[in-house]
Amino acid sequence: MSIINVGLVQHACTGNLEDNLAKSIEGIRDAAENGAQLVVLQELHRSLYFCQVEDTDLFDLAEAIPGPSTELFGELAKELGIVIVTSLFERRAPGIYHNTAVVLEKDGSIAGKYRKMHIPDDPGFYEKFYFTPGDLGFEPIQTSVGKLGILVCWDQWFPEAARLMAMSGAELLIYPTAIGWNPADDQAEQDRQRNAWVTIQRAHAIANGVPVVSVNRVGHESDPAGGPGTEFWGTSFVAGPQGEFLFEADTESELSVVVPVDLARSESVRRWWPYLRDRRIDHYGDLLKIYRD
Repeated sequence: MSIINVGLVQHACTGNLEDNLAKSIEGIRDAAENGAQLVVLQELHRSLYFCQVEDTDLFDLAEAIPGPSTELFGELAKELGIVIVTSLFERRAPGIYHNTAVVLEKDGSIAGKYRKMHIPDDPGFYEKFYFTPGDLGFEPIQTSVGKLGILVCWDQWFPEAARLMAMSGAELLIYPTAIGWNPADDQAEQDRQRNAWVTIQRAHAIANGVPVVSVNRVGHESDPAGGPGTEFWGTSFVAGPQGEFLFEADTESELSVVVPVDLARSESVRRWWPYLRDRRIDHYGDLLKIYRD
């Protein structure tokens, strides 16, 4: 399969879990009706982005994998004959929780899962309180539409993660995301942050010669502790293997869109931009150090 139709579902979330689920399902169905073979949802699409505060009661949002969400989205994938990438708060064991992306195959089975490896701890993004770092490594997931390199949000800032996925044969890098502005920042700072987010991911496409799909949420979510909250900036996009935009959403709209992606172009691009060929792995040993003093 060379060209695959990739669906992106970008939407706002509220404290009503059923409403959020309905939006995700509606977006998936709309994308499938428009020819999507693969549909990607945003990070933690089931709920508000709860990591704005540290609250032990919020661990109740977590669920087992397999569990209710994988069963529901598996049935939907089977009904529609598509592959779905979800993002769930995984309860692995008492006291062990992960930020986990799950891929449902078109027969309804779980094709694989990825546990977020890089866990941030910043104002408004207190993820280290909730998530144990992933232990599944950077392993692509084989599906009927190709080999998918699934990564999650904060992972998108690390070129090492994208490189390892590409080196393992990923044909497409996929980033479910929840990222936004602090409303107290001025417009110039907001623009710098959003542009940096887009640029780093386009760079992963270029450096590895593979397409990138990034799906983010939209809307303002209040801080339960009384802070300014977060304004999620949307801008879900698809970039080709030279970093070219195949699609870019705006910062506010809820949408379901289908984007054709030619996986065969990666072969052509890598022939004239052979970054993998010219890597000097014999001199990269210091990358295993935190810092060169």
